[in-house]
Amino acid sequence: MAYATKEYRNLFEENGHSKKAINNKIDSAFTQLFYGTTLQKIYFTDEKNTNGKTAYVLDVFNKDIRSEGISYGMMITVQLDKKDEFDAIWNYAVSRMYISDTTHPSAGYFAWSLKRDGTPNSETAAPDGKEYFVMALYFAAGRWGNGKGIYNYKAWADKILTAIRHHPLKTGLTKQGRVTVGPMIKEEKKMIRFVPTGSGAGFSDPSYHLPHFYELWARWGPTADRAFWASAADTSRMYFHKVTHPKSGLAPDYAHFDGTPVITTFNPNSNNFAYDSWRTAMNWSVDWSWWQKDVGQKDLSNKLQTFFVSQDIGQYGNVFTLDGQVVERGHTAGLVATNATASLAATHPLAKDFVDALWEQRVPQGIGERYYSGLLYLMSLLHCSGKFQIYEPRL
Repeated sequence: MAYATKEYRNLFEENGHSKKAINNKIDSAFTQLFYGTTLQKIYFTDEKNTNGKTAYVLDVFNKDIRSEGISYGMMITVQLDKKDEFDAIWNYAVSRMYISDTTHPSAGYFAWSLKRDGTPNSETAAPDGKEYFVMALYFAAGRWGNGKGIYNYKAWADKILTAIRHHPLKTGLTKQGRVTVGPMIKEEKKMIRFVPTGSGAGFSDPSYHLPHFYELWARWGPTADRAFWASAADTSRMYFHKVTHPKSGLAPDYAHFDGTPVITTFNPNSNNFAYDSWRTAMNWSVDWSWWQKDVGQKDLSNKLQTFFVSQDIGQYGNVFTLDGQVVERGHTAGLVATNATASLAATHPLAKDFVDALWEQRVPQGIGERYYSGLLYLMSLLHCSGKFQIYEPRL
């Protein structure tokens, strides 16, 4: 396992590509998505403040700035040793997204969506961004060491991680109305919630389950919570088996804590394999690569990739029922990318074909693809090249 050996599989090299070609592919993708033309990039600089430069990652299709994209941008830049970009994104998150008003129901969280002028579309929070904030900050503390103020990365990681589990139940007014906000964890289930407010607090999102991160929090996080995160990692591993279809290996966007799919009015694909759930196989496969605690994750990847081969590896759609019926056609780079990352756990010969498909995939661009698919594409390049690595925080 990579955590113990410090050796990370390079699936591209295993498929015959040179280190130089791999590095060039990653550098090219980063350059296009962060510094390309206005029809290519997702990274935009903003005003300076007392903490220095600020920058954000834009969801160009929805025309908003999301904690998901901000946190993914931080993870990508720490993995690529891009400290200037990391600090600018993190500075933006703290200065624009973080809710410091202690009377606010979301105090201690980050608003999940902002307009481009920095005003909130929503003052409630989404757990996926917060989980990646924590992990990216711990890695930054390991890669570069801690600075002062907001650049004391480990202190902020500890602070956010504590809020994820221990945020008090608070009711109050936001710009979107009166809400009650609580912790992002369903304590008795040891699982992440979909959101910490409203009906979404009553179920989960399989793609938010990150046991490979939880294992690190069980070692690096606040001491009082370490045993909890160790248990949460094991719970999430079992959850992957509950939520995936026994034949197709597909997981739904949202699921109850018992693993059964959730039907919602605001997401017509909540009970299908759709955009959120593309990430689920990436999560269990990286968990296998780093920790190798659940041998069943190999079978999950094998089933998933076998299903997609049956759909034609170069033409499969984007959204499916869990038993494999096509709901939405198309062939999107983000799913190509996460299916390639599933090869970190897969054991059958087909796994090489999914890695090749990612290698041949162009960098996402245009309005519809370059944000979400672009981020998944770049992170998957890092996973499949062995460059998405663990950096233990310095004290």
